[in-house]
Amino acid sequence: MLKTGILNPQINSLLSRVRHTNTLVIADRGFPFWPAIETVDISVVDDLPTVLQLLNAIRPNCQIGKAWMAHEFLKANNPKTRAAFTEALQGIELTHEPHVEFKKRVPHAIGLIRTGDTTQYANLVLESA
Repeated sequence: MLKTGILNPQINSLLSRVRHTNTLVIADRGFPFWPAIETVDISVVDDLPTVLQLLNAIRPNCQIGKAWMAHEFLKANNPKTRAAFTEALQGIELTHEPHVEFKKRVPHAIGLIRTGDTTQYANLVLESA
């Protein structure tokens, strides 16, 4: 029995299949469903869990080299929210791009984890290093 680390078996399985340069999507509650890729839905209620909570949970066990977010995130959120994401992504090359371009990355991901986050445009595409 696992006693520490990622305890959710679906997330654990998904993370263990991410290899060098593969991508993984962490999405907010409103992100569209993509039938072509595996989706693990861990949303419970609004903001439980959040994208940042999940990111902080997986970072100790994952090598993340790059991340992408929608450029719209910057305009839709206050400085405190933007700073929290900047801090959580410290040391990772982050690119903001138009949401339309961001969504083009999704079908190439190993999988998508949907959270209950209500932060606008809080979605991340993470690329393993």
